[in-house]
Amino acid sequence: MKTMTFDEIKDKYLGTKGTPERDAYELELKVEVLGEMIKQIRKERHLTQEELGKLVGVNKSQISKLERNTKNVTVATILKIFRAIKANIKFSVERYEEKLEKGMA
Repeated sequence: MKTMTFDEIKDKYLGTKGTPERDAYELELKVEVLGEMIKQIRKERHLTQEELGKLVGVNKSQISKLERNTKNVTVATILKIFRAIKANIKFSVERYEEKLEKGMA
């Protein structure tokens, strides 16, 4: 029986890094982790979802959805939440090394 690393399994079943399927998986995983981090820090700060929502200016239900990994949240809301819970968040932007043709939109 051949053993495989987790990266090898992802490459085999999701595609290699940079493929649309793999990128979608990686993004979904990051959003899932983000929601769990918000929930954990909120609880450490002894805040209810309602209290955090008031600090941020959103409904309790939006905090709940975000913690349950709903993907339709704006970056602005995420930044407000992290400010309210007094935590930092860093976004990473990767630039693809592809040549752009002139005249492309």
